[in-house]
Amino acid sequence: MSSTLTPPTARSVATMSRRARRASIVAAVGFGSFALYQAALAAGAPWGDHVWGGRHEGVLPTSLRIGSGFAVVVLAGMATVVLVRSGVIRTAGGPGRLTKTTWAISAYMTLNTLGNLASESQIEQAVFGPFTALMAGLTAVVARG
Repeated sequence: MSSTLTPPTARSVATMSRRARRASIVAAVGFGSFALYQAALAAGAPWGDHVWGGRHEGVLPTSLRIGSGFAVVVLAGMATVVLVRSGVIRTAGGPGRLTKTTWAISAYMTLNTLGNLASESQIEQAVFGPFTALMAGLTAVVARG
């Protein structure tokens, strides 16, 4: 008698855990919320001391506003990846092909957490540090499936 085990990286939408689907939705909302925050910064919102190390009071300088604009695109991409990986958004390739990408997002959010906790900005330490730690955990749940 032989049995075929499906590795977690090749799980189909049908076998993706309910936990992973829920985690992907929460993560996508988190990424989307932060993308809106970054869009406001790119548009000139006076919250410069909240981000990018807390070194700029008021409106960010042009170079960092461009960086915030780029962050919007990256965050939207991250939201899409976790939703596809969990099967919430269905694609021809299926969710298994994004497992490594989702693990990479989780690792990136872990590094981002360390940066936020080391920041001079109290907002980054108290708010964004725990937020990015949560996002790292959620994306790990999605990556695992």
